[in-house]
Amino acid sequence: MSFATLANDAHGDEDDDGPEGGADGGAPDAEQAAPNSAAAPASQSGGYVRGVGPAPKPPRKEEDPDAVLEYANLPLASVDELRAALAWAFEGEEEVTPALLDRYAEHARLVLEGNAVMNLTAIVDPREMAAKHYLDSWRTTRLLPLAGRSLCDMGTGAGFPGMAVALAEPQARVGLVDSTRKRIDFVQSCIERMGLKNAKASAERVEEHLARNKYDIVLVRAVSSVRENVRMLRKVRHSHKDLVMLKGPSWSREARAAEREAERLGFRLDTVWEHKLPGELGDRAFLVYRAPGSQGG
Repeated sequence: MSFATLANDAHGDEDDDGPEGGADGGAPDAEQAAPNSAAAPASQSGGYVRGVGPAPKPPRKEEDPDAVLEYANLPLASVDELRAALAWAFEGEEEVTPALLDRYAEHARLVLEGNAVMNLTAIVDPREMAAKHYLDSWRTTRLLPLAGRSLCDMGTGAGFPGMAVALAEPQARVGLVDSTRKRIDFVQSCIERMGLKNAKASAERVEEHLARNKYDIVLVRAVSSVRENVRMLRKVRHSHKDLVMLKGPSWSREARAAEREAERLGFRLDTVWEHKLPGELGDRAFLVYRAPGSQGG
């Protein structure tokens, strides 16, 4: 594995990352009630209240992300096929053990099974899963010493990078947080089925979770832009020491756009580690921000 280590250096490939997942968010507030009924009676026609203006819209319902199951009929790769894909992705990674790849293959199969009943991931090809989900997540464990440390996976979704980290680092304590209950129920079922003692899933907004829990590191992958991530953490920025974001090739543009906001909130870009995924699957970067919590504030 080849990492380039950069400090406060915002340069890099300007190609677009592609779409990212959405940040945690609540349902929109209900619209205001209709005007006081003491006003002159008004008739309604075509969505317009005569004498008042446009009729109030009903509260918007949250869309069900699983209303249409994208992969319900997709043939599932076997554990053996997933294990072979992992061996391909991790070729040359001397620090990875065959036992860990076995565990990753077991977890990948659970993800594919879950993907048939809810939309967990659009990455379903075995080699893409091995590189984009597992190798990318595992490499965070090479970046930072994690033994004895606590990590919060912010917006974990299907369990990445938190599950991959927890499986690789049994001495680390990993909290996997997401506001979507169905996703967290799935992640918790994986934790239990795989017998993980160092991981716990929580269904709540990350801001609420971090208001009550302190961590050494917050990990963020495919949640939002750098600027939106630091804004989301502004009220709980003293709850952690390091903020590590897993990004694609447009990381430098995001870092520059967020520079003023990050500095204002006390997040300092300390290190950037760039790396490549195998098989021309793309460039990746880890952005390490020192958070206000590292200053004992």
